[in-house]
Amino acid sequence: MESMSEDKIEKSPDPADPQGTPAKKTVSASRTRRVLAAVAVGAVVAAIATIAISGGLNKDDSSSVSVSGGGPAATGSTRDDAFTAAAAGDCLNWTPATESGGDRTDMSKVQCGTEHRFEVAGPLDLSVFPGAEFGPGSRYPGALRFAELRDEHCTPIVMSYLDSKFDPKGKFSVGLMFPSESGWASGERALRCGLQFSTTTGELQPFVGRVADQDQSNVWDVGTCIGINQNLPTDPVDCAKPHAYEVISVIDLGTQFPGAMPSVEDQDRYLEGVCTQASNEYLGSADALRDKTLTLFWDNISLESWLAGSRRVNCSIGKEVETGGFAAITGSAKGDILINGAAPVPPPAAPEGRSLPTPLPGAAPPS
Repeated sequence: MESMSEDKIEKSPDPADPQGTPAKKTVSASRTRRVLAAVAVGAVVAAIATIAISGGLNKDDSSSVSVSGGGPAATGSTRDDAFTAAAAGDCLNWTPATESGGDRTDMSKVQCGTEHRFEVAGPLDLSVFPGAEFGPGSRYPGALRFAELRDEHCTPIVMSYLDSKFDPKGKFSVGLMFPSESGWASGERALRCGLQFSTTTGELQPFVGRVADQDQSNVWDVGTCIGINQNLPTDPVDCAKPHAYEVISVIDLGTQFPGAMPSVEDQDRYLEGVCTQASNEYLGSADALRDKTLTLFWDNISLESWLAGSRRVNCSIGKEVETGGFAAITGSAKGDILINGAAPVPPPAAPEGRSLPTPLPGAAPPS
C-alpha cells in the first residue's frame, strides 16, 4: 500500500543560519505516507488477529470474547443472528472490548446513518471452495491465512460493491469477519467482507454513513494531534501528550480544481499558499512557525484516490528529524510547546529590510 504521492514539507529556518533563510524540503512518502502505510498494514493483520483472539463469530461458543480472555460469557445468539443474516449494504455495530467486558457480544444490525464499526460489502463462502483446505474437519486457517483471503477475495468484493470507487489510501480499509476456532470446528465457513475504519493498532473505530456516500480522504479535523511512537505517527491523542504533528487545516482540492485531477505541481502551488495562510492564522502570526522551529507540510492526492472521489487533504505542523520521522512535541502549537522535552529556541531574526521570498517546491535556497 505504498503511496504514489509525496508529502510536501516547508521547513522552518535552521537556527544555525544567521540569515534565517527558509528552506523548502520535499520529503518522500517514506517519511509520512509510506510510514503510515506500513503501520496500517501491520494494523490490519493485528485487527484480524484480534478478532481471532477475541473468539471470532460462531453460534455455540459460550466462552469469553474479550481480547484479554477475561470478562463475562457470551450467549452468542444476538451477534450470530446479526452476522449470519448480514447482507451487502448492512451496517453492524457492537460494544468494543473493555477490561470488564467482551467484544462483539452484542453485535446488531443498525441504520448506516448511525455509528457503526463494519459495513458489509458481501459474503465469502469458503464451503464452495474446491479442495480440502476448507472442507469438513479441515485445520483452522489462522490469522495470516485469513489475511490472505481478505486480500485475495475481499478486495475485489469491496471494489465491486463500491463500483470501483474505493480509495486504498483513504480512511477506510478492507475488513474480514470470520468464525472462531470452535465455530470453524463445528463447520462454519461463512465469512463477511466489508469496510472498516481502524487505528494503527487495529482497533475498529465507529463511523457514520455509507462509505459510497462520503469522501474517503484520510484526513483529521483541525486541532487533532497525531501521537508518536519511535518517531512514527500513530493515532489521535490529546495534544498535551507527546505527538508527531498537529492538524491545522482541512483543504478541499475539489473547490480549486473542479475538473480533472491537478498535477502534484499544481497541488503544491495551491497548497503552499493556503497552508501557509492557515498556519499563520492557526498560530496567530507569520513568525510563530519559525520561532517554534516547526515544519509545515501537507498531503497530495494520487490519481487512484482522485478517481475514487477523494478531494480533501490536511495541512499540518510538526518537527521533522534528520534521521527520519518526527520529533515528539508536547502541547498544542497554539501555545507553549516542548520538542523532545525542551523548549524550542527561535532562530536569529533576518537582517532588517531583507526580503525572504517563499521558495517554490524544489527551489534552491536564495543566496
